[in-house]
Amino acid sequence: MIGMLRGKVWEIQSDRLVLDVQGTGYLLTVPYGLLAKAQPGQELVVYTHVVMREDDLSLYGFSSFEEKQLFLQMLSVSGIGPKAAISLLSTFGAVQIESAIVSENLNLLTKVPGIGKKTAQRLILELKEKFKGHSTFPIGESSFSESSSHTHSETVQTLLALGFGLDEARQAVGQILKDSGELTTEEQVKKALRLLAPS
Repeated sequence: MIGMLRGKVWEIQSDRLVLDVQGTGYLLTVPYGLLAKAQPGQELVVYTHVVMREDDLSLYGFSSFEEKQLFLQMLSVSGIGPKAAISLLSTFGAVQIESAIVSENLNLLTKVPGIGKKTAQRLILELKEKFKGHSTFPIGESSFSESSSHTHSETVQTLLALGFGLDEARQAVGQILKDSGELTTEEQVKKALRLLAPS
């Protein structure tokens, strides 16, 4: 089984990237935080998980081993599939997911497309005790800036609350990052609204 890959970013798609590992291109579905930071030609170490089903063989990638473990913990919950788990990690930072589960914040969890009230309740019921009293993500252990990822996820959350779809919110934030680099959440939201406003 493939547990980790190290290679160069070959191509970036809407929710996936192709990692060139010694001439072989691996297509990885990844959380938005990783996708937003990836640049063509950049060398990445990606922690991976293979999902094999009768009609599907997919490879998922993560910026840290801890993020991968959270993904696997969410998969253990009935009703949570790989796409829903990735959507959670893409909409919120991993720390925010743990916090929402421990604090039983149903409103936050159900903002993610595909996560209904019953599914969110199962997440809380089955994972709350595992997250209590510890943080899976110590400061400084992520491959990417935690504060930067937090800002990006906050911007996506704000746009979702304003009624925009997850895909268009991600695309807007991605465009802003390419054009402007690091901005505060407020600055990102303002720029995103200008991009998303109907002409």
